Formats: sequence, structure tokens, C-alpha cells
Amino acid sequence: MPRDAVLDASAVLVLVQGEAGSELVARCIPGASISAVNFAEVVGKLADAGMPGDQIALALSSLGLRVVPLDERAATDVGLLRPATRSRGLSLGDRACLALGVTSGLPVLTSDRAWSEVDVGAVVEVIR
Repeated sequence: MPRDAVLDASAVLVLVQGEAGSELVARCIPGASISAVNFAEVVGKLADAGMPGDQIALALSSLGLRVVPLDERAATDVGLLRPATRSRGLSLGDRACLALGVTSGLPVLTSDRAWSEVDVGAVVEVIR
């Protein structure tokens, strides 16, 4: 049965590429949420890997992800996470995902273990 969650770019890439941990991410499909920032990261990584744009669009649209825009309020939330995450080297995209997890109250799925070492109010599940 699908469950609600926020997906990091790394989680979507694990799923699309059929890597270890994909079964955990698949349980959240369809209907999982992803920040527009993280969605852009996924598109960029797949393009870097040589996947054509039309195939990227097809692969991602078939997942049924809810892409959440980064508006002024969300951008402020992301920025405010910087002091709490800087020591762990979390990126803007990482903070966008975590902020969405905090505001939505949904667990965040990622393959980045460093996220489990920060306390920003999001439930983090490391998928592998």
C-alpha cells in the first residue's frame, strides 16, 4: 500500500535506476511529494547520464509525483535551515527537501546518511 512521503532527489534516482533501496521508495509511489528544486536535480542527473529529455519526462511523469513549488514562504523555510545543516554540508536542494518534510509533516526519504545526523524537525528515513 502506498504511503505519503517526501522524496529527495537521491531517492527518486534510486527508484528510476533500480538501485538498492528502490523497493522502499516504490512503496510511496504514486503520490509522493518532491520539491521543485529536487525535481530539477533529478532531471539534471538523468540528463548528465545521457537520458534524452523526452525519456526523462516520460519516466518522471509515470511516477505520479506531486511537485511542490518553491514559493517565498518555502524559500524562507529553506534558508532558515542553513545554520542547523551547514556543519553536515547539506546543499540548498537537501534543505528544500527537509523543509518540505517539516512543513508537510511527512517523512523524508533519502540515501544521504548525513541527514540523519541533523535535527531540524523532519523525520528522515535513509533508504540504504
